[in-house]
Amino acid sequence: MSLVQALLRQAHLAPDRPAIFFGPQEWASYGEWAARSAALADRLHGAGLQPGERVLVFMRNHPRYLEVLWALWWAGLVAVPVNAKLHPREVEWIVGNAQARWGFVTADVAPTALAGLERQIDVNSHDAEALLAPAAPFDTVPVAERAPHDLAWLFYTSGTTGRPKGVMLTHRNLMTMGLTYFVDVDPVAADDAIVYAAPMSHGAGLYAIPHLMAGARHVVPASGGVDPAELFALGQALGGLSTFAAPTIVNRLVEHARQEGLDHAACARAFKTIVYGGAPMYLADIQRALAVMGPRFVQIYGQGETPMVATALSRAHLADTAHPRYLERIASVGVAQTPVQLRVADADGRALPPGEVGEVLVRGDSVMAGYWQSPEATAAALRGGWLWTGDLGSLDADGFLTLKDRSKDLIISGGSNIYPREVEEVLLTAPGVAEVAVVGAPDAEWGEAVLAFVVLQAGATTTPESLDQHCLAQMARFKRPKHYQMVQALPKNDYGKVLKTALRVQWQALADAASNRR
Repeated sequence: MSLVQALLRQAHLAPDRPAIFFGPQEWASYGEWAARSAALADRLHGAGLQPGERVLVFMRNHPRYLEVLWALWWAGLVAVPVNAKLHPREVEWIVGNAQARWGFVTADVAPTALAGLERQIDVNSHDAEALLAPAAPFDTVPVAERAPHDLAWLFYTSGTTGRPKGVMLTHRNLMTMGLTYFVDVDPVAADDAIVYAAPMSHGAGLYAIPHLMAGARHVVPASGGVDPAELFALGQALGGLSTFAAPTIVNRLVEHARQEGLDHAACARAFKTIVYGGAPMYLADIQRALAVMGPRFVQIYGQGETPMVATALSRAHLADTAHPRYLERIASVGVAQTPVQLRVADADGRALPPGEVGEVLVRGDSVMAGYWQSPEATAAALRGGWLWTGDLGSLDADGFLTLKDRSKDLIISGGSNIYPREVEEVLLTAPGVAEVAVVGAPDAEWGEAVLAFVVLQAGATTTPESLDQHCLAQMARFKRPKHYQMVQALPKNDYGKVLKTALRVQWQALADAASNRR
């Protein structure tokens, strides 16, 4: 089993079909993509790299990202894609941990040599051009034999609470993810196009696999990132785009459409499908997105450990406004995707009945092989054949999963469980509130108290007192925040997830400063 077979199939079927675009300009046909990846694979093998070795990919979004990835798999190597926003010192730790000998980079993120690499290639350099230059027909370059359980992608978690862990994803894992897209997320045709605005080192890049399987077009914005005006213009030029976006990106696209006065038809000309996930999508935000842009959206829930595959909330479910539990459903993350089983369980792994909150467990062919060189972490995450996700949620009688929070973010105050997301959902409906994050703060009397960090909309004069009244009108008194901290912005990682650990540190610093003043 090899992910290269999908590229070979398309290159044989339609070698002249446009495959990769840089902005609105064609970069490579399927035949050219295959020829360049084959040439690089042949030279990697000639340089002594052996199947199973790890190769770093530390790049901004770039058309050559795809050529390099498939070259690595052609040679039987393991890609180690790393977020381009990491500091070089962080990347050097990953190089050492993964024991990567070679690395492909863009000079803006790696202007100097990374310690630990034997060879570092800037993909915009003459060296890269020479390595990718075809010397023979692509179908004369042997594809390294790989078994379904062999590693293909070594994904390092974000490491917000310590050193990142290397998630070992196999060819079977990624093949399962790719095929599942067509069944549970969205059909893809050869004239469709996916745009890579979010980092290709993560979920956005993984969605290259199903779009390659379908022979679709792959578009890298000239900016390499998220510029709503650029993305809408690309969609207008190339036809409705599909993309994977964190909720923060969705909100930016929606706001652009609103400011430009675009109706549903104009949005449909720019975007076919926006798959959202990777962080909580609040009910108020998805309602606004649907109202402004129309039925463009599908939600997925997964983790690096079961990439893009756990649950899906379909376009049809998001459009079924007549359903009596419509609001509950669109606040959920949908139902189990086809190749996995899903369970909400107690601490012993026993399934809980509908409505009860427990840890979300997943098993199936998308679930990782384990953590790289970390048997203890692997044993903690993979138990009894299930992936223990660390997420808390509940299932309804129809199988819709509603996430509550990460287990580590649960607040226990006076012996009662309080789920931060529930409080956040209420606060986001208060006038003047733009963003909010709720955490637990140490409290001598109650164990933990509810603390809300609130970002106000421009010009808003909302006060903690008015927020308190808003909460009291909609939720139990014990759940409402005891403290409100107005802030200019919430700390987030590169994928739009709020860094609640940083908020707790920030609050502790404020508490210590207040204590010193007394």
